[in-house]
Amino acid sequence: MTTPSEPSEAGDGRLDPGLSAIVSERRQLINLAYRLLGSLADAEDVVQETHTRWYAMSRQRREAVESPGGWLTTVASRICLDLLGSARARRERYVDEWIPEPLPDRTEWVGGRPGGTAAEPSDPADRVTLDESINMAFLVVLESMTPAERVAFVLHDVFRYTFTEVAEIVGRTPAACRQLASSARRRIRASRAPATPTAQQAGIVRDFKLDWEARDIDALIGLLAPDATAATDSGGLVNAVFRPVEGRERIARYAVDIVDRVPSMAILERTVNGQPGLVAQQDGVTVTMMAFDIAGDRITRIWAVRNPEKLRPWTVGRQR
Repeated sequence: MTTPSEPSEAGDGRLDPGLSAIVSERRQLINLAYRLLGSLADAEDVVQETHTRWYAMSRQRREAVESPGGWLTTVASRICLDLLGSARARRERYVDEWIPEPLPDRTEWVGGRPGGTAAEPSDPADRVTLDESINMAFLVVLESMTPAERVAFVLHDVFRYTFTEVAEIVGRTPAACRQLASSARRRIRASRAPATPTAQQAGIVRDFKLDWEARDIDALIGLLAPDATAATDSGGLVNAVFRPVEGRERIARYAVDIVDRVPSMAILERTVNGQPGLVAQQDGVTVTMMAFDIAGDRITRIWAVRNPEKLRPWTVGRQR
């Protein structure tokens, strides 16, 4: 099969006219699919399948496509819509809490996919643009939406497609897509607390790290909201608490217990999905990633990802 990285030529030696679109749209497709699925691995599979379908068409059919970029986006979105339906059933059977796959800041991204190294990083087009629509709290709310709501909202509100274009992708009327996006928007608004400045978030996360390392339960309690929750995603592959830990005292004591049981664990400040977060390493290998939701000066939610399959972007290449 011809891959997107291999220029396709006709018998007369002419390049495939859609090749430039394939290359230029890759980043857009990865960004779209990651937001729709919450998984970089799944997003990469969707983009590969989209490219496969493109090259499965005859050259004549490809040349007849007026907008290769639009065709690629439509196909990728429809694949994601199909996957979201089956993903919901799979996640209901998930061993513990299903948390979207966390992504590091691009300056810490050594390899966007297997094969990248510190000396020879992967194609920058594989990297996901980190903005407000990619923070963990936002992705978790997207998980609560129906597949159609999620696709309509992400395509229109995040990627600025018109409702007419969205309708062609999801197979509904523009009016129905408008209603889907409006419903999704209400979910987003209902879940959002007033924004805490990034510098203040970073300070709170740093204090949490220092108090955690110091095993200072009272100080940790002071950083957490009374009704704070902490959820862990292990995928059943490593040890973890399968149900969310609720309440600041229980969270603080659980955190200190972890440090007591694993005294060699190193806790490092890192950017997680565009916001201040922490990673835990053992012997230089990232074993846990933590993202935080902060309202005012208190931590309201902690998401800890321990599933090794979801920590792939943090473990490919050298650790810092």
